[in-house]
Amino acid sequence: MHDLAARLRRLPPSVGPVRLIGVDGHAGSGKSTFAARLAAALDGAPVLHLDDIASHGQLFAWTDRLMTQVIEPLARGESARYTPYDWRTRAFGAPRPLPTAPVVLIEGVGAGRRALRPYLAGLLWMELPAEEAWRRGRSRDGAGQQEFWDDWVHAERAHFDADPSRPHAELLVLQKPEGYEVLPGPAAPPEPDHSATESEGPSPMWWGGEEPGGPTCP
Repeated sequence: MHDLAARLRRLPPSVGPVRLIGVDGHAGSGKSTFAARLAAALDGAPVLHLDDIASHGQLFAWTDRLMTQVIEPLARGESARYTPYDWRTRAFGAPRPLPTAPVVLIEGVGAGRRALRPYLAGLLWMELPAEEAWRRGRSRDGAGQQEFWDDWVHAERAHFDADPSRPHAELLVLQKPEGYEVLPGPAAPPEPDHSATESEGPSPMWWGGEEPGGPTCP
């Protein structure tokens, strides 16, 4: 995990002084847990959970709120303030700060959407099939949330059909029995032509310091 954190720190800033890193994937794929561990490896990097930005009435129509409350202040070099949504009371709460930092993580379904990609320094995709992720999510949330999950699955399918994130991810994150494996994603830079570089010494490092194949994160 620390190798991945070091890789992210070496990326150029993408919004003001911040390297904004998206962690996307299907609901139930483990984004929140992974983002928490990555944030710890980044010495407590701020994490914005898109569950705080979305709402029952706007499962995916939250781009304007995110831009106004988060992206625009960060672009000015200012701390952001957003109003988190309470899924139990169905109401937005008091403003919550999101400070500037060398790396800020934004995790949730749709973190790699088309409107946000110009502001991302990198996009990571949790590599778990949709049906398996949704089964995990349903099991986690219990029988009382089954009706919500039925609506969610329909909305998520429609979102990714219209605006897929995975094709634009530089890295794929696979959860293992112990830790994570990080592999090149569909949008990773192409591997060097070894036939052209074989006699010229070691091949160039990939995406900020790791060769293709990536590290296994403990």
